[in-house]
Order: sequence, then structure tokens, then C-alpha cells
Amino acid sequence: MRFSQRQFDEAVWETVSSIAPGHVMSYGEVARRAGFPRHARMVSKAMCRSATPLPWYRVVRSDRTLAFEVGSEPYNKQKRLLEKEGVQLINGKVVALESDETVDLDRLLWGPSDI
Repeated sequence: MRFSQRQFDEAVWETVSSIAPGHVMSYGEVARRAGFPRHARMVSKAMCRSATPLPWYRVVRSDRTLAFEVGSEPYNKQKRLLEKEGVQLINGKVVALESDETVDLDRLLWGPSDI
């Protein structure tokens, strides 16, 4: 499949912009939802190229940890922004707000059910 950087970028921007407040998606989920499976590593660069501010902090690693080194300023900023939207983190991982072991984490994730 051949595609241009612009096509990829615009699909990523649209996907990231659609993540609802209080929800997250992994880089791989963003790539799949944008129509570019197996391009997760390109998602971050595409977000950086956006002229319009994106809710970049709603994109996390596949293991639901934040995208930056623990304790770094970007990590603290991402954590602060997610917590402001009601996202809870335990041991550095995003968890469902009603985290009582009975709530499925998939309720917190944003995206189509067929990913």
C-alpha cells in the first residue's frame, strides 16, 4: 500500500482529535483506526507535525503506561492533563475510574470495537 505522509498525518490527526476526554488510545490503536495498521511508530511524528494542537496526552503505550520516562517533565505534564480529565493512573498505568477489579479496562479505551 502506498500512501503519502500527508494522508497518514491527516488520518492520525483526525483519529487523535476524536479521542474523547477521559479516554485513551495506544499508538497502535491510533494507527489502526487511522487506516494504517503496523505504523504505530509513526504516530508520534505525525502528531508533532500538526499545526493545530492535538490532545496528544490521550495517546499512551500499548501497555497503558505514559509515553515518557517516569518523572520527566513531559511525563508529569501528560499525567497532569489526563488526571484533569478524570483518568486515573496506578503504578504509572491508566486504569478505569471505577477500578474495583470488576470493571473492564476496555470501557476506558476509545475506539471502534473491531480494532
